[in-house]
Amino acid sequence: MSIKLLVCDDHQVIRTGLANLLAGTEIEIIGEADSGKETLRQAQKLKPDVILLDIRMPDGDGLSTLEKLRVKVPDSRVVMLSTYDNPTYIARAVALGASDYVLKDSSRDSIVATIISVAKGDAPSQTGELKRIAGTMKIRQTADDDDVPLTQRETQVLRHVALGLSNREIGRSLEISVETVKEHVQNILRKIAVSDRTQAAVWAVRKGLV
Repeated sequence: MSIKLLVCDDHQVIRTGLANLLAGTEIEIIGEADSGKETLRQAQKLKPDVILLDIRMPDGDGLSTLEKLRVKVPDSRVVMLSTYDNPTYIARAVALGASDYVLKDSSRDSIVATIISVAKGDAPSQTGELKRIAGTMKIRQTADDDDVPLTQRETQVLRHVALGLSNREIGRSLEISVETVKEHVQNILRKIAVSDRTQAAVWAVRKGLV
């Protein structure tokens, strides 16, 4: 049996490219959508096995559409499609129930394998960022409920980290030196007991800081 796929992206060239890319596989594109509203309408009408959803849509981000899809079509699995390898996007996708997250420049084999894996109900792909972040969120579920004392400045820095800004960009935004930013980041990681910036972004999302 073929896997029924709904492709949701506001760029026609992307939708056409995906159709060409998936030709000859067990994945059948049964519909397309170019907005969040159209995605919801098509998903409820077609009941696809998998929805490939662009993270940036013209009528709101794809993550808000993802949240509505989990309510409207809970049996359809959603794979977020993005140009952005942004830890906050990935963390929010995890929190809102995405089954996986793939980049638009991924290889054909990687995209096909991800869709097939998700349709089967398998865990996120071994190489994907979503798998590592989902594991982080699960591991830290209990610990994150504890109040962790961050200073006002550390909270500001953490928000910037969660939005994917570099140390230099954070320094420019907050009008502090790069060295000071690095010191704040080290203190944040230590205080919330995580090992890298992506995990810190996950923590910030869970706490509602971004």
